Formats: sequence, structure tokens, C-alpha cells
Amino acid sequence: MLEHFSAFQHGLSGSLGGLYMTVLIAPGERIKCLLQVQTTGKAKYSGPMDVIRQSYREGGIRSIMRGTAITAVRDMPASGCYFAAYEYTKQHFRKTNSELSFWHILVAGGFAGWANWAWALAPDVVKTRYQTAPEGKFSGARAVVPELLRTEGVKGFFKGFAPIALRAWPANACCMMGYELALKAMNWAVPVQAY
Repeated sequence: MLEHFSAFQHGLSGSLGGLYMTVLIAPGERIKCLLQVQTTGKAKYSGPMDVIRQSYREGGIRSIMRGTAITAVRDMPASGCYFAAYEYTKQHFRKTNSELSFWHILVAGGFAGWANWAWALAPDVVKTRYQTAPEGKFSGARAVVPELLRTEGVKGFFKGFAPIALRAWPANACCMMGYELALKAMNWAVPVQAY
């Protein structure tokens, strides 16, 4: 079963999953960010499909996929941190309890959420700035870093830390509880001895 893998191995698996999901998430992130930064008054975009049409007209598929590399920089290590922290915390609890309780899973999920965002927040700020900047303002996501440092200092990379930290714990605690319950239900329905 998965318990035979180390926290590090779970982290590597999570990182690979982060790479795979980047291909799907990056264009969705671009669309979401462009819609979110529209100000009051006449909106540039009428909805997600309009973002896709206009972005494609402005710069082709590269415009739609803008920010894919920085999304991978955010999601690969963040997903690795997430799964490594989750498994490490569960393994820590297993030292004194052979069976993990409801509370153990919630705590492990909460720590996993914090570990994810400890890595992801700074790249997420850079990604959002890059994806929402006017076409041609930055040559790439790396070009955002010096401007952000110059205008806001290091603290600019951690905007939104408090609400993210407050949301990450309960959201990920519940997510991992759902994951564990689903595994138990599936194993009850179709028992699996090992992977």
C-alpha cells in the first residue's frame, strides 16, 4: 500500500502530479486572473470564452498559455510539499497510534495545506502579475521579480499571506479527510491488497 512509501517519495509523486496539472491549470489561471482584475465600468471581457478569443487574437496560443512556466514553478514544488507534509505528519502520528483518527487526518491535511502555500505564495504573486500585465510589459515571468522587489520589497511576494494561511488549514484538512474516506469506501467496495 501507499504506507510503504516515504514522505519524500510521496513528495516526488506530488511534484510530478503538479507538472501534469500545469498544462491544464495554466490557461485556466490566465482566464481567471484576467476576469478578476477587470475594474468597474466597461469590462474588456464578457466572460471566459471572450478572454480566450481576445487573447488568441492578440498573441495566438502563446497568449492563452502565458504563465505556464511560472505556474509549473508554483505547482510542482508546492504539490510535492503538500503530499510530503501530509505523509510525514501521518507517519509521525503512526509512531504512537497504529490507526489514524479523524483528528490525525485533519491535522495532517492542515499541515499539508500550509506546506503547499509556504512554497506557492511567492510564485503565485509573480504568476498573477505576469498573467494580468498588458501584453509586452514583461519579457517573461522572471522580469516581474525585479519590479516587484523595487516597488514593494520582499513583502510584495507574500501579499495575501494571512487569508491564505487561514483558508489553507480547514480547506485542506477537509480535502484530505474526504480523500481518506473515499479510499476507505473504495477499498470496502473493491478490496485492493497492494498497488
